Amino acid sequence: MSKQQQGTSLIVQNRRARHDYAIEDRYEAGIVLSGTEVKSLREGRASLAESFVSIDRRGEIWLEGANIPEYLNGTWNNHAPKRKRKLLLHAAQIAKLSRGIEAKGYTIVPLSLYFKDGRVKAEIALARGKKEYDKRQALREEQDKREALRIMRYANMRHR
Repeated sequence: MSKQQQGTSLIVQNRRARHDYAIEDRYEAGIVLSGTEVKSLREGRASLAESFVSIDRRGEIWLEGANIPEYLNGTWNNHAPKRKRKLLLHAAQIAKLSRGIEAKGYTIVPLSLYFKDGRVKAEIALARGKKEYDKRQALREEQDKREALRIMRYANMRHR
């Protein structure tokens, strides 16, 4: 394996999911892709904005709505940008996730896509939807934290 392919490098993150959902359990899943999809991802072109994860009747888990644009140098065998992509997890993990989403308010959301040792992985999570006031509270806490850091930084600069 070449030096370039070792370690992890982030491709795309789903910031919206972290805002809209309270993340409970995280899983690392392999993802079944075509060659042109991988090449497009290597260029850093992808979006998880409207994507979601579903489990079908056969117990297979799918990433749907993720947009991986067509590879620019691809030919007639290019991929469809928003097709369903199969995720690879152990059967016990899929069973645990399917039991989890039976509870009211729970869903499976994709958090990020990244390269790990040359392979594309998807980080997915069992998550509970936040209420509107929870989202406002989280934003307020973030702003308060940022303001406190700004004040401390200003105070430290004055004492030098």
